[in-house]
Amino acid sequence: AFLSAAPPSVRVLVIRITEVVMAVADSPLACRCLAEFIGTFLPLFTVGFNVLVGNAVLGGISLATVQIVMTYSLAGVSGANFNPAVSAALYFSKRMGGPGIDGLTFAIYAAVQLLAGICCGFCFVNIFWDSFRLGPGAGFSWMDACWTEFLYSLFLCFVVLNTTAARKHAVEGNQFYGLAIGSISLAGYYAAGPVSGGLLNPATTIGIDIAGGGHGFGKSLILAFFQMLGGIGAAWLFRTARPEDFDELRTPRTRLFCEFIGTFALVLTVGMAVLAKTPMAVIAIAGSLTAMVYALGDVSGAHFNPAVTLAILVSGQDQELVPKRAAFYTVTQILSGILAALTYCIIHQGRAFPVGPGEGYSLQAALFGEMFFTTILAFVVLCTAVLRTKSTQLFGFAIGLCIVVGGTAAGKVSGGCLNPAVSVGIATTWGGWSSVKNALRYSFFEVVGGLAAGGLIKLTHATEVVSSGETKQLFGGA
Repeated sequence: AFLSAAPPSVRVLVIRITEVVMAVADSPLACRCLAEFIGTFLPLFTVGFNVLVGNAVLGGISLATVQIVMTYSLAGVSGANFNPAVSAALYFSKRMGGPGIDGLTFAIYAAVQLLAGICCGFCFVNIFWDSFRLGPGAGFSWMDACWTEFLYSLFLCFVVLNTTAARKHAVEGNQFYGLAIGSISLAGYYAAGPVSGGLLNPATTIGIDIAGGGHGFGKSLILAFFQMLGGIGAAWLFRTARPEDFDELRTPRTRLFCEFIGTFALVLTVGMAVLAKTPMAVIAIAGSLTAMVYALGDVSGAHFNPAVTLAILVSGQDQELVPKRAAFYTVTQILSGILAALTYCIIHQGRAFPVGPGEGYSLQAALFGEMFFTTILAFVVLCTAVLRTKSTQLFGFAIGLCIVVGGTAAGKVSGGCLNPAVSVGIATTWGGWSSVKNALRYSFFEVVGGLAAGGLIKLTHATEVVSSGETKQLFGGA
């Protein structure tokens, strides 16, 4: 009725505008932007509810789960960035000659993600008539918070790049990318959360800050800067870990670099989660290991543990793992563990914790627990990630669950290190000969556990079913 009464020029203008709006709405770009909006909105909405209702313990599980389901739901539409830092990582990867997104896509995605964060912030503020502050946790400085956000944003973006953008996965595909991304988010929530909030997303950070403007706007920009810096750093690490994706040659140092990064993320998360005294420390540690195994398993084997390296060497199932390489792996893992321990010690204002049996338990019980559960860990690595009957999709999940098993069962007895790099790193920051002696004892029994796993695999897998359905002898008679 309005159009029929309007002048012809107005009718034409309205029709043209409608056509443009419909064309934009039907375009692939609009679909991708909507996917990014939804995928950014829902995790922040989950964060807001968990924080404002005081659900601190299970909040990380809730956040990681929504990220997993949204990633699997929308990755086929937009790539499931949901984070300006991730989009920045993909853009800078592209700029360096690797896989990624162009500048226009980065700008559009980042704008949509920020809009989603702001809209979501106002939504839960109007639901609860409340908001929450951004900033360092009690006892921590802004510098502590900023570097924590940088490190875990870097880990998050690094995992995204390696599981979704790497050319190998782009060609062959995988079904574990969402699980890997959710796992590293889990680690960030519980390990980084007590220090910085563990947001790891500029859209979330800025959205919360604007919505809670009554508490003083502007602090989000500091954290967002370090989160974006983490994304840029992840692009550089990605290039170093996968030089072939940038038309460069892979060198023996590439494997060592990957072992260093994966071990660093694991040991840092161990220290951060333990010092945070979160009841979900085991879940955070398992999440970091799962994510890094998925990210780097096809590059270095993702051992991140001298006992695992020795188990694989003894089994003889990785023809490329010769004794010399195993020695280099071990040294790299130990050095990375020490550096990671120093890092969490600095972030936590010099606080650390010792290596040794729990209160009320003997050293013998602790050593046996370390040996037994390290054997299980190394055995599962061999079965799910090394042998020809390995699991092509769930290997990282199985390996991460070993940390849940060992950490939960042996945590109060021995601390559940299950890794000489963890034991030595922790002892380095605590100091004192008693802790160092315990670390050396732990390491010895963990190595024995690795040897046991390498020998056990020769009994359980004396024969192995190959793709034809026939049975092939692997090690001789059992």
